[in-house]
Amino acid sequence: MITIALADDEPLFTAGLAMILDAQPDMRVLWQAIDGADAIRQHNRAAPDILLLDIQMPTLDGLAAIQQLIATGTASKIIVLTTFDTDEYVLTAIESGASGFLLKNTAPDDVVAAIRTVHDGEAVISPGPTRRLFTTFRQQPGTSRGGVSHTDSRAEVELTPRERDILSLIARGRTNQEICDELWLTMPTIKTHIGNLRAKTQSRDRVQLALFALRVGIAELA
Repeated sequence: MITIALADDEPLFTAGLAMILDAQPDMRVLWQAIDGADAIRQHNRAAPDILLLDIQMPTLDGLAAIQQLIATGTASKIIVLTTFDTDEYVLTAIESGASGFLLKNTAPDDVVAAIRTVHDGEAVISPGPTRRLFTTFRQQPGTSRGGVSHTDSRAEVELTPRERDILSLIARGRTNQEICDELWLTMPTIKTHIGNLRAKTQSRDRVQLALFALRVGIAELA
């Protein structure tokens, strides 16, 4: 059973989402919080497997809540579910340790699938925020080839051509199945390549793989 918590200052939104999630045979909503501070208090009493939270909330916003929870070593995996996908929000959320970034207009079935994906140790990020992430990284100082760290450069050299192809697609927000379809590879093959990519780049999940691809310039905007 996947235990879930929700933090959002719109109670009607969380109530509706809780009904959808509680209807799933493998999910249970533990609690709902009205802001980041409330989420931290309730988390300390009952830590969920997955915490979905908004960014803009009173008292303590979602980004600050993520940073506090990660700093205390939470075992909960965090997914940002928000209306706002500004450059700063997307970048700060994933760099702070969020395992996912979804927009509130995401279809309910996709939210459910994203929760299962993150629970299984993967990460998810909506295609829209992924494109914004590309743009933000490209506009930051030190993201040119000359600004790539020695560690990243060494890891990039170790990548095979096929791993580079897969990494580029991951950075564009493609799912494993979409990568299979595009490259005509089997799912076990894709999973093996992704495992190798994580090891070589020292990335914990797909979001960190995407960041690596952006830092070394492997992925390109369409």
